[in-house]
Amino acid sequence: MDVTLVVLTDDDREQFIRYMQRAFKYGALEEFGVRNPHVDAQGETISRSRVENAINRPDSDTYWIMAGGEKVGGIILNIDRVTGHNHLDKMFTIPDAQSKGIGLKAWQAVEARYPDTKTWETITPYFETRNIHFYINKCGFHAVEFFNEHHRPAQSNDADYVSDPNDLLRFVKVMEPGA
Repeated sequence: MDVTLVVLTDDDREQFIRYMQRAFKYGALEEFGVRNPHVDAQGETISRSRVENAINRPDSDTYWIMAGGEKVGGIILNIDRVTGHNHLDKMFTIPDAQSKGIGLKAWQAVEARYPDTKTWETITPYFETRNIHFYINKCGFHAVEFFNEHHRPAQSNDADYVSDPNDLLRFVKVMEPGA
């Protein structure tokens, strides 16, 4: 299946946010069931404002993940064009598109689109074992830090993680020159 990245337009923002919230909620509900401790007052695992803030960052590049001509996910990247130290802020595939190799193909498209990247970094909650498997075993990231009540991040690309860093894993992928 052909997987491509398409730049998010203002007309698609609402749909993008809804799709992301659905995918994040699915992962948390799959892990915790209806007693999910990771929901906000609106019942969302990721708030609308958190997604909007990620999209609106001046260094953000936001894409739909397209497969077979359909919107099946999305990705928000923070790109530092000076240092080449980039951050995968958010990535999701809708539940119906999971476990089909789409995420890996999307990530490979990201790496191809940003060949000057020196390092990629991302953070994911400890309970997202599918994400941990994906980042380490499929994409080649390395877990380098575990944030918890005894170890909080000094800084982060995502202010929400700084204010509530409990039980998060930080991953880094060092890119090979010319790769």
